[in-house]
Amino acid sequence: MKGLLDSMLVDHPGLVRGAVVGFLFVALLIVQRWRPRRGTETGWLRLVRNMAMTAISAGVVYLLLPVTTVALAFVVEQYGWGLFNRLGWSLVPEIIISVVMLDLAIYWQHRWFHAIPALWPIHRVHHSDTAFDVSLGLRFHPAEILLSLGYKMLLITLLGIAPLAIVIYEVLLAAFALLTHSNIALSGRWDGWLRTLFITPDWHRVHHSVHRDETDSNYGNILGIWDHLFGSYVAQPRDGHVDMQIGLVNFRNPAAQTVPALLLQPLRRESTSPSTP
Repeated sequence: MKGLLDSMLVDHPGLVRGAVVGFLFVALLIVQRWRPRRGTETGWLRLVRNMAMTAISAGVVYLLLPVTTVALAFVVEQYGWGLFNRLGWSLVPEIIISVVMLDLAIYWQHRWFHAIPALWPIHRVHHSDTAFDVSLGLRFHPAEILLSLGYKMLLITLLGIAPLAIVIYEVLLAAFALLTHSNIALSGRWDGWLRTLFITPDWHRVHHSVHRDETDSNYGNILGIWDHLFGSYVAQPRDGHVDMQIGLVNFRNPAAQTVPALLLQPLRRESTSPSTP
């Protein structure tokens, strides 16, 4: 039975993640049209464009990476590499600690994409969208996806993270990417309660402000503790959530929003540069 489960995790982790992402994406599309925070921002052309970016990224990863993060985790486990394989902890505490450590690592990955001049042009493809809704959670350049996967694979090898922990974190990361970019109106009470632990849409929307000091804040992905701990938390946008402008100053015209332009955008120069963390 364990061998069958292992085989399913190695061969089909994408199906698990895809099923969760697909269901949540459709559900959030419906909810944000029913209870929008900033008015209805999603046009069909923009929706298709952002979905195309994630499809292209998936195709590039499939062609260039011969192994998935979950398959690598099984290899690491088999050979006893990494910290957790040496400690020999039971699975449940190992999964909890692994998820927390991965979230911390991805917080710093996100922050480095803003701070390092060579990485910012790749990540700004995500920030150059002029609207904020669930489809923005799909809009990443293929180069960013590849770099992120390489970073995760290094962490898996060094820490010896269990395959199940990788599946859980990847599903959570994808789900929160959609949730935190959704244009859903939460009551002040719900937003305040949720953000005691997790990133909320209002929390993350500040990160997509046109003002650079707000763009360079709120880097968290799932847990909110990292922004508080490392001094990157900004509670609210200066212009208010309804009136704030989303995106980047230099990439606002429609020609800059086509799929070919987004793929080539990292090669273009920007007159402003990201601040340091």
